[in-house]
Order: sequence, then C-alpha cells, then structure tokens
Amino acid sequence: TSIPESLTGKPGDPAAGREVAINRRQGNCLACHEMPIPEQPFHGEVGPDLNGVASRYTEGELRLRVVDPKAINPDTIMPSFYKADGFHRVMKNFQGKTVLTAQQVEDVIAYLMTLK
Repeated sequence: TSIPESLTGKPGDPAAGREVAINRRQGNCLACHEMPIPEQPFHGEVGPDLNGVASRYTEGELRLRVVDPKAINPDTIMPSFYKADGFHRVMKNFQGKTVLTAQQVEDVIAYLMTLK
C-alpha cells in the first residue's frame, strides 16, 4: 500500500524536508524517531529508527506513512500529517487543516529518501 504520486506533482527539496522533519513545531520526527541529526539532542525511541529508512521502503510507502499512517496500522500513535478530516474532538482552530502542507510532505519524503 502506498501513495506513489507526488502530492504536488513535483519533487520535494531534501534540504527543506530535513528542516521540517527536525523542527519541533512542524514535523517533529525527532519526538518519536532516532535520526541522523547529531546537532539535535533527545531523539525519541517510540517509533522505528529512521536511519536507512529509504533502504526499507519505497517513496510511495513513505508518503503513505507520513500522510496517513493509520491506513497501515490503525493502532499507531503517529499522527497523520496530511489528513484534514475523520478526526474527533478537534480544536476549532485546527478543524479542516493539515499538520503539514503538500509541499512540506514532499520535502520530508525527499529528505527521507536520502536516508539509505
């Protein structure tokens, strides 16, 4: 199961994706995942290690995991970063909004694909 096509129709920027991934107010991947980001302390251990993730999954598989991880594992605690509906008890300010934009998702995927 995957989302093989880019959400934006164009490739992402891996450098911008790295910034989104490690930004504690955006992607915040470090909250749950170990990553090759030595300048940031306190990597999480709840999710799988992202070192080498591009050797384990295709671009489309990674895109689905970022967009809507519950489509793969309904019990995951990983948030859906590009899904705006189907949630319960959402604060008014966040209703109908995604955590990341389509371009930010593509940038994160481009970055993750560098982690061979």
